[in-house]
Amino acid sequence: MDHFDTIIVGAGLSGIGAAWHLQHRVPGRSFVILEGRDAIGGTWDLFRYPGIRSDSDMYTLGYRFKPWRNAKAIADGPSIRAYVREVASENRLDQHIRFRHLVRSASWDSTEARWTVEAEVGEDKKRVRYTCSFLFMCSGYYSYREGYTPDFSGTQDFSGKIVHPQFWPEDLDYRGKRVVVIGSGATAVTLVPELAKQASVVTMLQRSPTYMVSRPAQDKLANWLREHLPPKLAYGITRWRNVLFGMYFFRLARRQPQKVKQHLIQMVRNELGSDFDVETHFTPRYNPWDQRLCLIPDSDMFEAIRSGQAQVVTDHIDRFVKEGIKLQSGKILPADIIVTATGLKLEVLGGMKVFVDGHPVDMSKTLSYKGLMYSDVPNLASSFGYTNASWTLKCDLTCEYICRLMNHMSEHGYLQVTPRRVDPLVGEEPWLDLTSGYVQRALAYLPKQGNKRPWKLYQNYALDLVTLRYGRIDDGTLEFKTAQDLPLAATRMAAE
Repeated sequence: MDHFDTIIVGAGLSGIGAAWHLQHRVPGRSFVILEGRDAIGGTWDLFRYPGIRSDSDMYTLGYRFKPWRNAKAIADGPSIRAYVREVASENRLDQHIRFRHLVRSASWDSTEARWTVEAEVGEDKKRVRYTCSFLFMCSGYYSYREGYTPDFSGTQDFSGKIVHPQFWPEDLDYRGKRVVVIGSGATAVTLVPELAKQASVVTMLQRSPTYMVSRPAQDKLANWLREHLPPKLAYGITRWRNVLFGMYFFRLARRQPQKVKQHLIQMVRNELGSDFDVETHFTPRYNPWDQRLCLIPDSDMFEAIRSGQAQVVTDHIDRFVKEGIKLQSGKILPADIIVTATGLKLEVLGGMKVFVDGHPVDMSKTLSYKGLMYSDVPNLASSFGYTNASWTLKCDLTCEYICRLMNHMSEHGYLQVTPRRVDPLVGEEPWLDLTSGYVQRALAYLPKQGNKRPWKLYQNYALDLVTLRYGRIDDGTLEFKTAQDLPLAATRMAAE
């Protein structure tokens, strides 16, 4: 059974970033990356639907240590996948990856101060085991095995094809076809303008509207800076400008939601004109940032609507019928292809079962420590990004903190670290405060957050930067144990 100082689970944007930080900040420690699929890239390799792109700018979605050099700030999926693979190749991180290793369980043994990780390998699902001193979960936040599709009545009656974007068929021909895209989130607004280029007509069918924000796909100032300044300096300036603007806008939306709402809706009116029914189709019932905003690069979806290549219908589905979808209003939407862009299925720690000293851990009963560790679960961290900003901003800070933690443990001879809920006044709150359907469906089995530090998630990059990069490691909440506290583990380490 192979042993490593650290096992990273996942070779996507988060996992490759974690490996880079370990290699550069904790030199000499052995690590391996266990990846369930057969390729690097995670989300950006899994999703192959037409037009797949980022919904955050690449100056903040990119790694802090690796400048984004492409002209487009809102990048397509293949470009992002190439960027992640380039980081892995340049730093020889790909040599540490074991593909087709789907992690199923992890068991912590306090007497040994190590995790035993069990994975299924390949199509025959052969079981293999590894051990490690620290387990770093970078497996994302949703199930790769299934997306979310409501139980629509009458699907068996529909004569066309039904497709979920997470599993887009390579051979799907939508040229000249009538396509209905169910949903109004990031996936739907990406698909609609792209499909409209070849389909006869594309209809975005939504139950309720979503806030839409248009911005140029290219950042002119960032491109100018890159031409006139050293790459890292130009990248850093653009990154901080975008971070600060994002923080300002989020704070403004929380403090003056009606003002921001009116501004966002007026932007849509300016795009679609006074004759379009913006009130029905683009005026949400909730406040900005109660759910994530949808990004429209270069106004592509608005352009598709103006040209008549795409349309928006706001209604509820009664049932699927042979020729398409029957709505509760009685109208029938004809369709040859129906795309269910209805969301993801959230998953904690990649669906991995967790045991501590032989006892199963119910992750919904745990409290999230600084958004990266869990109460009463030793030597385990997870990389989870922001909901109100680019994913990688928080992941980079998480990796920096975990490396600091590992170095602190080495310096003091600690073998085990466990967040403990020592403050009896800490209350519980939902881990995520978005009202989006995919979040609400998952709240019952997600971890909780606290109502005060260090258990509170502030969704604030500047605050997290100070706390995670410079804050005290030994803060009274983390419980450390040395070899004297774990004699069997010390004996084992001496023998090795």
